[in-house]
Amino acid sequence: MTRLCEIKVPDVGNVAEIDVVEVSIQPGDVVALEQTIATLETDKASMELPSSAAGTIQQVYIKPGDKVSEGSLIATVLVADDEAVAAKPEAAVEQTAAPVEVPAAKPVAVQAPESAALPVAAPAQPAPVSTAMSGKAHASPAVRLFARELGVDVGKINSGSGRKGRILKDDVKNFVKKVMAEGVVASGGTSIPGIPAVDFSQFGETEVQKLSKIKRLTGQNLSRVWLNLPMVTYHDEADITDMEAFRNALNAEKAKGELKITGLMFIIKALVAAMQQFPSFNSSLSSDGESLILKKYFNIGIAVDTPNGLVVPVLRNVNNKSINQLALELAEKSEKARQGKLMPADMQGGCMTISSLGGIGGTAFTPIVNAPEVAILGVTRAKMQPVWNGKEFTPRLMLPLDLTYDHRVIDGAEGARFMALVKQNLSDIRRLLL
Repeated sequence: MTRLCEIKVPDVGNVAEIDVVEVSIQPGDVVALEQTIATLETDKASMELPSSAAGTIQQVYIKPGDKVSEGSLIATVLVADDEAVAAKPEAAVEQTAAPVEVPAAKPVAVQAPESAALPVAAPAQPAPVSTAMSGKAHASPAVRLFARELGVDVGKINSGSGRKGRILKDDVKNFVKKVMAEGVVASGGTSIPGIPAVDFSQFGETEVQKLSKIKRLTGQNLSRVWLNLPMVTYHDEADITDMEAFRNALNAEKAKGELKITGLMFIIKALVAAMQQFPSFNSSLSSDGESLILKKYFNIGIAVDTPNGLVVPVLRNVNNKSINQLALELAEKSEKARQGKLMPADMQGGCMTISSLGGIGGTAFTPIVNAPEVAILGVTRAKMQPVWNGKEFTPRLMLPLDLTYDHRVIDGAEGARFMALVKQNLSDIRRLLL
């Protein structure tokens, strides 16, 4: 006997609209359980949708360019009784950062995840106007929430395209495009001259390569942060000679094929130990800008470079985990990120982010704060340097560190003291036992 089963969009983490990028099936195709049948993309995530049933495709209800949401019908499958059917399919999702609501009266910029390889400032782009929401605009609560997330005052949208002039999400999007084209900035309506379009083909051969949605949104979010947060970057170096000796000894004791410990694990521990003594670094500014929300948990985001864009998987409750546990968890999440299989929950709840260029090189850079966090730690490649010990120069392995913080929350003296403690923890890892 056979029966007809429906394949629907699973729970992808409170995402209202998902773009259909590619459909890999058509009526008559025979699909296996967990076989990829479509590629979907949200504003900040990409997804390969696996089949929740094995059988013959009867009808396909989506096409490239469509927009779907949780529960939308994708296809129907004729399944024999002996065919497997998944009870609760889960789609693998890769996301750059968790959706964050931006307050209407005083928007706070949100940055997409910094990359372990490319955490540099994006070119400044104008951000949409944001003022107090007007009660006269005809828009549903969902549309108003969507507008607040983009920093848009729906009262400034003259008319909607919905029934009886109701404002729809497409109207909000079109308003944002118009405002950005006009170069209006959120702070008081000041105009920033736009960069004029140039026909580069007049100078020689060119090729246009479309950016992924993740990269486009990353650029916009970085621009919002750059325009709205007064950021300061403090540069220093930590002596990690003894730490590296201990790390190499640990790895030498491990069996062949066993996961090795990287220096990043010690940096995570040193950072959290400092955050415990400086609570303002483990906080977020309230929506009205009048107070700090102090967090009692310690979750650290680690910037990871992937083929689809920059993502920041979050390691939770770092203060309660060992070096080996953190190494295993980070290895698993980094692999999931590169395969595009991170779930939205894997990207949410970070307290502070680490962006490391250690595997590539460099001596210093300016990481951008991953708002609504208030600070980010940048790391570049360590190198041997002659260091004066009071009697002579001795070779020491020095690690460059770059701390960027929100100056509205953290002042210069506190930032310097925080970095000094991080350096102490790295220079003598026995302090992490205290």
